[in-house]
Amino acid sequence: MAVVVSAAVAWLGLFVHNLADLPGQDLLSVETLVPTLVTAVLVAHWFVRPIRRAVTWGLLVWAWLSLIGGVISVLPLDILPYEPAQTPVHYGFHALYAATQVPLIVVTSLWLRDTRRDPQPEKAPDAADE
Repeated sequence: MAVVVSAAVAWLGLFVHNLADLPGQDLLSVETLVPTLVTAVLVAHWFVRPIRRAVTWGLLVWAWLSLIGGVISVLPLDILPYEPAQTPVHYGFHALYAATQVPLIVVTSLWLRDTRRDPQPEKAPDAADE
């Protein structure tokens, strides 16, 4: 369940950033709705055992994209809009957003590493094995 909880924390970071720092945002705004749907679909599919490893990779990539995107979007690049203003408060919300991606990156990375070592990580032990 650590994967699911860390995905919820990562999503919450995005949600808090969008509501608090972007003007006129709510859950149905495109900037929030699309990432919410992506996260929800990935988390829902994480419970499907035959594709769990692929979905875990998807969550890992999604977290890295969010982390990198959150960092790049505050760089002083001419191609980026400066709405909202690039203030210390805005940078703080990006730091929060980035920090909430880290648990998902760590948990999915560890899960993938552990399942590579154990080819059947989800097999329940037989009564005879106990």
